[in-house]
Amino acid sequence: MHTYRVAIVGTGGIAAVHASNLARTDHRAELVAACDVDEARLHAFADDHGIAGRYQSLTELLAESKPDIVHLCTPPMMHIDQAIECLEAGVHVLSEKPPALSLADFDRLNDAQTQSGAQFSCVFQHRFGDASAAARALIGGSDFGRPLVARCDTLWYRPDEYFDLPWRGTWQAEGGGPTMGHGIHQFDLLLHLLGPWEEVNAIASRQARATSTEDFSAALVRFENGAAATVINSLLSPRETSDIRVDCEFATIELSHLYGYGTKDWTITAAPGHEDAVSSAWKEQPLERGSGHAAQFLAMYDALDAGLPLPADADSARQTLEFAAAIYASAFTGQPVRRGDIVPGHAFYEGMDGEGCGTRVLASTARA
Repeated sequence: MHTYRVAIVGTGGIAAVHASNLARTDHRAELVAACDVDEARLHAFADDHGIAGRYQSLTELLAESKPDIVHLCTPPMMHIDQAIECLEAGVHVLSEKPPALSLADFDRLNDAQTQSGAQFSCVFQHRFGDASAAARALIGGSDFGRPLVARCDTLWYRPDEYFDLPWRGTWQAEGGGPTMGHGIHQFDLLLHLLGPWEEVNAIASRQARATSTEDFSAALVRFENGAAATVINSLLSPRETSDIRVDCEFATIELSHLYGYGTKDWTITAAPGHEDAVSSAWKEQPLERGSGHAAQFLAMYDALDAGLPLPADADSARQTLEFAAAIYASAFTGQPVRRGDIVPGHAFYEGMDGEGCGTRVLASTARA
């Protein structure tokens, strides 16, 4: 197994999560460099995590530290340009969510990946727990049956002061509110479990927070396999929880957690007459490793070792980003949106605000 040279760009709060999880990868990664425009913050972070290479420029970091992989932990508006710079330098990228602020921006990755051979992956760590792999394998199979009904809730709470950072709660910097920046992890897992979505009908509003984006959205989704689901994304919920429930023909699969899960956070309930088959099918799965960044890092290293495409690669990350765009497009136009509708020339291809449509809708419905 190869040990990969890793650099972290951006040394805010999420960077510490990356660094601590890199330390739990059984020496599969060596954290060789960090980068931040804030010199004091950079040195404090590097001191905390024993990082020798310290840079205030990504360009210098790439040239001098020669990493195999760069983790992008910068604010969302910086992700796509930094990812492209890394890819053009032949360096693999693991980007925090959202991977880009629009489908148009995200599609700029194509040429950079093709020309350099380096690969892009997005941090969607909920996909990588053993229980999610087990659920994905069993949904639609003979023991659990086909999925019929589902719900996916990201009910979180962010007070007004959370938005004191000037880039938070803005279309220009975050690309949206909880749909883009918070619920994306949970509905990415839903898409991972249920497969391609077909159509979205949605609403979005600014209920309470002083942002330019929504602070709440809700969607009714039809999947290609016929399953129907609701998806709610909120920053207004004092009792925080992240929940997924999938009702199949013969079993209900439920996950309730907040920011990460273990096997204990999953509940399996069999339909009458199917108790033995459902219980046996679940217990036969490997159910040791919980979700989290370290689980995704290890899956990434395994793929690189084997010469395989990275998990949570550009194609699958784009499908999740397209789903977010569809929620906004439906919410702000009042029309259903089908997968594949948002293409070049569509108002919501260039930005989640739909050429200002979202701002106008939210302004017209805001309450005093």
